[in-house]
Amino acid sequence: MGIVVQKYGGSSLADAAAVKRVARRIVESKRAGHDVVVAVSAMGDSTDELLDLANDVSPLPPARELDMLLTAGERISMALVAMAISDLGFTARSFTGSQAGVITDSVHGKAKIIDVTPGRISSALDDGHVVIVAGFQGVSQDTKEITTLGRGGTDTTAVALAAALHADHCEIYTDVDGVFTADPRIVPTAHKLDRVSYEEMLELAACGAKILHLRCVEYARRYDIPIHVRSSFSQLEGTWVVPESAVDADSPEGEPMEQAIIAGVAHDRSEAKITVVGVPDKVGEAARIFEALADAEINLDMIVQNVSAAATSLTDISFTLPRADGQTAMKALAALSDEVGFASLLYDDKIGKISLIGAGMRSHPGVSAKFFSSIAAAGVNIQMISTSEIRISVIVDEGLVDDAVAAAHSAFDLDADEVEAVVYGGTGR
Repeated sequence: MGIVVQKYGGSSLADAAAVKRVARRIVESKRAGHDVVVAVSAMGDSTDELLDLANDVSPLPPARELDMLLTAGERISMALVAMAISDLGFTARSFTGSQAGVITDSVHGKAKIIDVTPGRISSALDDGHVVIVAGFQGVSQDTKEITTLGRGGTDTTAVALAAALHADHCEIYTDVDGVFTADPRIVPTAHKLDRVSYEEMLELAACGAKILHLRCVEYARRYDIPIHVRSSFSQLEGTWVVPESAVDADSPEGEPMEQAIIAGVAHDRSEAKITVVGVPDKVGEAARIFEALADAEINLDMIVQNVSAAATSLTDISFTLPRADGQTAMKALAALSDEVGFASLLYDDKIGKISLIGAGMRSHPGVSAKFFSSIAAAGVNIQMISTSEIRISVIVDEGLVDDAVAAAHSAFDLDADEVEAVVYGGTGR
């Protein structure tokens, strides 16, 4: 048996009883002959509670100190899980991200993993211990400061550890039974996918599906680490995230099957839209705008530029970005007002994004028409449209997101014959 890396999220570690249940699950893998490495998130809503506490103390907490605070939640989890494993007769060693050798860049709050040097983990495994690692955190290569990877970062910790340790696969345990065709919290008839490709999962994650962290999937694809997404509350087989060649590779007759047209419908309520009104239609003006946003380390999503008005030679540029970065972006753009000479800035944080994802749409015409028609039939107006080879995304009013998701899900016959989607835990914070 080889090394298996497991990740348990906050809903799987919500209280003492949940911690004991997770410990039993870890011990089952150890008894089966695996060397087990576990990445843990903070318990329940601990991270949100720490954020609330920080905001009560300071309206603008320093990024370094915020990282120091937020990493406490995972450290509590790792120690408690190690204690529970000890009570089951096995030895465990817990490590913080820095002790585990998770090396990052120096960007507080959304650091990226540069390298993993798992010497202490390997030594503990050689000594027969179960290893518990605090997820979501690392240490900066340059400054040696503690950093965090952003929300959902424990997924990335787990896959990075799996790659560094040459693990057989990475198991991501959560509060649902796998990857569903839509969020079961708003589409109870969503059905579970048995397998999904890295490419489709990347699009699903980028478009708001919270089941896996985007950088976790990128890491898995780069190092060819199979991910098994499953529930810590049941023993059911989950969803395997694998190369596209392995998706639907085996039919009951042993013959390859055609790729499904649509893998799922994702939604995202965490974005905002900025429109730069009256931009002079001259070479280099758009570049100045987006360079200023890049300098502010803001990731953009959808970008639309209107056709220049013939009478004025002015155009409007609209784009979406994380809502948390909205005010930072507005300040960066306002500083360009005189230099670029645009007329005004419009900000809208009451939007939602709906995305249709599926590798099969490459070879099936009419997908866009059906998608847009289903949203129109639900009485939802589309504000922006963006596409890739396997994705179509639209921006709509935030209050109409659920209606649009349900309509698109039904239009593509993704509803399960029986209601099977179960959310076992978590508050959705």
